Amino acid sequence: MKILYAIQGTGNGHISRAREIIPLLQKRCEIDILISGNQSDMELPFEVKYRLHGLGFIFGKNGNVDIRETYAKSNIRKLLTEIKELPVKDYDFVLNDFEPVSAWACYHHKVPCVALSHQSSLRNNNIPKPSHKNVVGKIILKGYAPASLHIGLHFGRYSKDIYTPVIRREVREAEVTDKGHYTVYLPSYGNKKLIEILSQIPDVQWHVFSKYNKKPQKVNHIKLNPVSNKAFIQSMASSHGILCGAGFETPSEALFLGKKLLVIPMRHQYEQQYNAAALKAMGVPVLRNLKKGKTVKIKEWVLSDFKIEINYPDITEKIISQIFKLYVDGTMQKMNWERIPRKFKIPEL
Repeated sequence: MKILYAIQGTGNGHISRAREIIPLLQKRCEIDILISGNQSDMELPFEVKYRLHGLGFIFGKNGNVDIRETYAKSNIRKLLTEIKELPVKDYDFVLNDFEPVSAWACYHHKVPCVALSHQSSLRNNNIPKPSHKNVVGKIILKGYAPASLHIGLHFGRYSKDIYTPVIRREVREAEVTDKGHYTVYLPSYGNKKLIEILSQIPDVQWHVFSKYNKKPQKVNHIKLNPVSNKAFIQSMASSHGILCGAGFETPSEALFLGKKLLVIPMRHQYEQQYNAAALKAMGVPVLRNLKKGKTVKIKEWVLSDFKIEINYPDITEKIISQIFKLYVDGTMQKMNWERIPRKFKIPEL
């Protein structure tokens, strides 16, 4: 059996999850790896056969998706060419982590495509939802990477088709201590903004991991570190608390490690609004943004002892086994493709 594992390269979460899933796939079949997008700061320690431009978004420096830069770097003609030329028919099925090129290639060639992603869970009516609606955001979530089967990952088991997070083995095996510092990962904020806000809370040692740093730098009580998988895990595991965006992987790992958590969802990123709603429902404090007026809230969080610990079970191999079973017994091949929002349909190739 030969499969294609396609990974979204915007952000580090998809790459983090892939590091855990790929060895399980390699035990079962021949596997090729595809990554599209280029906003990840983390390398994948496996051979990647296809590195594509894809269709992603660009982080800003003020807690937002940079819409103008995202548009400027989008190349729809190149995207359509990549979809047309990707040989998905060479594979028995595609395992897709919110990756658009392989998803749309499978859609046009009717190759089985299994979406195993956090975004798949956001389609479920049982999950916590943000208070405000975003029609464009919902269309993107539904039409960005279509699939013939969706398997979701979320902070809790909101339904039978949603599983708990994939926690990296390095995190599961990390020695959990408390050295008193706070780990910060807010990739949509620039260093200037982070220093401006965090410097107003001087009694705390802040360990910031920044995509804008190529080497360590210290500004008073703030350490600015380049993004490194090993160093980041060590910092999280030995921290007193974690301040991060409302992504999926870092908050999941913070909850697993039993660390105090504060999240700030990225503006113009509807997925993070969903995550913030779920975390808030669990009791995790959420800030709308990182502005001067929010330092009081950050100080309150620093002084608080409230934290949540969730011992997420290691069920990744079980999920992979169930996916392969669906192919072996013929269920996957019989599944009908979902209905795609008309505004998002890509022309026939």
